[in-house]
Amino acid sequence: MAVIKELIRKESNGTLSFGNYELDSKQKLSDFEFEGDLYKVKTFKEITKLEKNGMFVYESVPGTVVTNLKVTDKETSFAVEGLEDVSITLEMEPESDYVVYVDGTNVGKMKTNLAGKLILSLEITPGQVSEIRVVRG
Repeated sequence: MAVIKELIRKESNGTLSFGNYELDSKQKLSDFEFEGDLYKVKTFKEITKLEKNGMFVYESVPGTVVTNLKVTDKETSFAVEGLEDVSITLEMEPESDYVVYVDGTNVGKMKTNLAGKLILSLEITPGQVSEIRVVRG
């Protein structure tokens, strides 16, 4: 998977892709319209962050490339690539249970905190894409 040179883009399958972990300095793009919402992305080698209408959606430390992000009421799914192991924070429903899948394998059930944050640690192999699904339930 290649980095997203334009920082964020709409995909033909109705999903979003964003992030560029190759940048040495922080780059950002605001007011990116997608399905009636405005997105803002900040990305570089140390962090990648996505906001929707001013609200937190995704953050990774260090930076990553995310492709095919799709968020519904019951599931969030995306592919992620980076240069090293990463911590990913997602905004979900507060105090709710979710089942997390990495590359199709159920890695366990997690409960969000009062603020709705779900934090994943992911082992990254450079050049390899990991498929993530977080399903409510």
